[in-house]
Amino acid sequence: MQLFYNPTISETSKEVVFDKEESRHISKVLRKKEGDILHLTNGKGYFFEAKLLSINPKRCVASVLTSERQEPLSYHLHLAVAPTKLNDRYEWFLEKATEIGISEITPIICDRSERKVIKPERYEKIIQSAMKQSLKAYLPKLNPAISLKEFLTKDHTEKIKGIAHCEDSAKKSLKETIIPNTSILLLIGPEGDFTEKEINLAFSEDFKPITLGDSRLRTETAAIVACHSVYFSLYT
Repeated sequence: MQLFYNPTISETSKEVVFDKEESRHISKVLRKKEGDILHLTNGKGYFFEAKLLSINPKRCVASVLTSERQEPLSYHLHLAVAPTKLNDRYEWFLEKATEIGISEITPIICDRSERKVIKPERYEKIIQSAMKQSLKAYLPKLNPAISLKEFLTKDHTEKIKGIAHCEDSAKKSLKETIIPNTSILLLIGPEGDFTEKEINLAFSEDFKPITLGDSRLRTETAAIVACHSVYFSLYT
């Protein structure tokens, strides 16, 4: 099934107008015709069926036939992950985390971060594409990049707050930490890990040390392992 994304449509909408990019895709690539049925999501929990009324490479219009609300995840997972030196690795994380199930993502700039500038527009497109490909009705929230120090001083309302680091210390596994129907915030550091100062700063803000297993993982792998571990623990 081809799923389109349109954030302006709601459960009360009678009509939907596609932007130039989507209109061109509908008319030129998919070669849809008037009367064809399209499937859409607004990224806010709803799927829609709509019938094409008019087709133009610059502006396609469809009438909304049905709307159906999808249940959200039984948890809120917020991953704060340091951007990787190679940008495609971070983009891979964004794609796979969206497919698995994630609520919120924040790029955090750490002392050892080799990449300090990101392209939020491209990241947003990757997340949207992954949402459509995996047939999900909820678009994960992508927050602006922020320094770890500033991020830690913010008022975080998540019930469970953890930091995954490589230093030798007592840690709990995610399985021991998470519980159903809760909110979770996990910190994943850059290549080279968090500094001792950053780890202690996180501890001072009530973040607890967690382990993702015995292997030393790349940043993007650690983020995916965390994402899947939460999903697997609560849905199996």
